[in-house]
Parts: sequence; C-alpha cells; structure tokens
Amino acid sequence: MKFIETKLKDAYIIEIEPISDDRGFFARSWCQQEFSDRGLNPNLVQCNISFNLKKGTLRGMHYQAKLHEEAKLVRCIRGAIYDVIIDIRPDSSTFKDWLSVDLNADNRKMLYIPEGFAHGFQTLDDNSEVFYQMSNFYHPESARGIRWNDPEFQLEWQIESKIISERDLSYKFWQDR
Repeated sequence: MKFIETKLKDAYIIEIEPISDDRGFFARSWCQQEFSDRGLNPNLVQCNISFNLKKGTLRGMHYQAKLHEEAKLVRCIRGAIYDVIIDIRPDSSTFKDWLSVDLNADNRKMLYIPEGFAHGFQTLDDNSEVFYQMSNFYHPESARGIRWNDPEFQLEWQIESKIISERDLSYKFWQDR
C-alpha cells in the first residue's frame, strides 16, 4: 500500500499496489502493522456500507463527539463519490482546514480519516456504494454534524446536491453549535 500524506495533519490517501497476472490482480487494502508503524489507529471494530441510489446524494458532515471519536478508512467500491473531510481538532495545525478526494471504483483509492475530523461525501454516480472501516463503535448519543454548506468552511461541492437527509439539513453552523 502507498500512504500519501495530505495537506491535513494525520489524514492520508491510500493506494493499493496490485500484483497483476493474466487472472487480474491481488492487493492488500488493510494491514494493521503498516497503519500502526505510521502512527495511524490500527484498531478496526466495525465496517459499514452506504448505498446511494441517486447521483447528487449528499451525506455529512458527520463526526462522533469525544470519548467516542472514530478514525475511518473509506473506499468507494461502486460508482463514484466526492469525499470531504474537515479537521475540527482545536489543537491541530490544520484546524478548520478541509480536503476533498475523488474516490471511485476505478481508482480504488482509500481515505484514512483520523479521529477529530468531520466527514461527508457527495455521490457522483447513481448506485454508488461506500465501504467504511471504523475504529470505534457507533454511539448515537455522540453523533454530531456540521452543516454541509457552513460559510465558516466554504466547502466546494462538485455538483448540486439534490438529496440530503432531514438530519443533515438540521445540523447547526459551526459558530452556532
């Protein structure tokens, strides 16, 4: 696996290194030791799938509050997404900075999102499926979010979002939380 540092502290784009032959290829997409050696959280306790019927679906910006913060390893296994993360760690040198990455079934890239980040994505294709590996169990009482259109962050989405859940629409702006 190739670990590519991003402009956000502790966040990485991870690319597989396929070994190909006439059958196709084989590649590792996870190695506890390699994550640990880089100081990334190697403890995965839960995997989730998000299936999205329509292009333009927006999910986010989600995070879990302290004591239940989670690192995520995100990959789009069908279709395509525009994945967005915001560093919301007050003590971080990249506090309030954000990053976007195109993840799709063809590029097979993954995004490692450390604890203390808000995460969201927008589907770029119909029938997009996202696979998450999580370092902590989901705790509904710790679920939080930031508005996807918060002027504090000036996130740039690729297309107009047509489908957003009531919960995501109800999140407060950063300054009002």
